[in-house]
Amino acid sequence: MPQIRRAAAALLLSLAAGATSWAAEPSGCDKFKWDIARERAALTSADRKTLDSGAEIAALPASGLLLTLYPFADAKLPTTPERSPREGTFAGVTRMTAAPKAGVYTVSLSTAAWIDLIQDGTTLRPIAFSGATDCDGIRKTVKYELAGQPFVLQVSGAPQAEISVAILPAE
Repeated sequence: MPQIRRAAAALLLSLAAGATSWAAEPSGCDKFKWDIARERAALTSADRKTLDSGAEIAALPASGLLLTLYPFADAKLPTTPERSPREGTFAGVTRMTAAPKAGVYTVSLSTAAWIDLIQDGTTLRPIAFSGATDCDGIRKTVKYELAGQPFVLQVSGAPQAEISVAILPAE
């Protein structure tokens, strides 16, 4: 009888743990924590600059970037991502060679992926995050405090070989 109770308890614990992972993420454009209209427009703009992973850019573009990614093993990221990517996903990197004005910036992505922002050899910690599914053109937006110096943007864990990225001063 104690074995049955232990088995039942283990089953209940695994069901409870699984229920939290089954919880749905917020769905819809109105579920972001802040207004994303500007970021969404940049990510879907027809004048996005197309970059191959590894390319350098001299200044933050006013619109988004369309970054070509590679299978993770071939991406040649300069830093190990903070989160290990799933097998079969894509990654890429771009370097901002000019120093942006110091301040808070949003880094937004068109689809689910992990963002690592590296400045002066240190991976920056986000100061805020917001994301939602089922919002055409944008999946997540993350705020970072940038110093006035060049930085590296790494994207990993993307489900396809192309992703739109927007890096904009926060409002």
